[in-house]
Amino acid sequence: MRIHHEEDLLRVVKEDGWMMNILAAVRDLHLPDSWVCAGFVRSKVWDVQHGYTERTPLGDVDVIYYDPGDIREEVEKSWEAQLRSVDPSVPWSVKNQARMHAVNGLAPYSSSTDGMSKFPETATALGLAMDEHGGLRLAAPHGVSDTLNMIVRPSPHFMANPQLHPIYEARVAKKNWRAVWTQLQVLSVLEN
Repeated sequence: MRIHHEEDLLRVVKEDGWMMNILAAVRDLHLPDSWVCAGFVRSKVWDVQHGYTERTPLGDVDVIYYDPGDIREEVEKSWEAQLRSVDPSVPWSVKNQARMHAVNGLAPYSSSTDGMSKFPETATALGLAMDEHGGLRLAAPHGVSDTLNMIVRPSPHFMANPQLHPIYEARVAKKNWRAVWTQLQVLSVLEN
């Protein structure tokens, strides 16, 4: 089985009880403009595309939200603690995208999806959210093509800012994704 379209991606997530439980836990916090993103989505796709039946372990489960009314880091830690109380086996990481622009030295983000668009790779700039009825929404500011086709390339934001090129190159070298997902095509900034 392979994922060919956004609909396929949503279907395989709906069939994954672990992912659905995580999405429900985040939904139940009622955080504004919240998404479970990055490796949570990307790794699922790459696992399916490679035919893996065992989930590749995640270093963390990234939860983002957008609340310009309270950008204290302690608030994020409080949300992480609440999620840990729901499922302590999940390595939760919660970040308010209304604060992250300052951490990254950028102009303020306008939303969580805007923050996602500034992620280093197009294949990682994905988020999932569950609505009150259990339906799923996908945010993909750069589309899903690179993720589905297992192409790792710098996001437009990283390509447009030469000072970020070394950060992208160091990140993909450190992540060494090809050791886990051998069919990936990892592009350098010079190949774009």
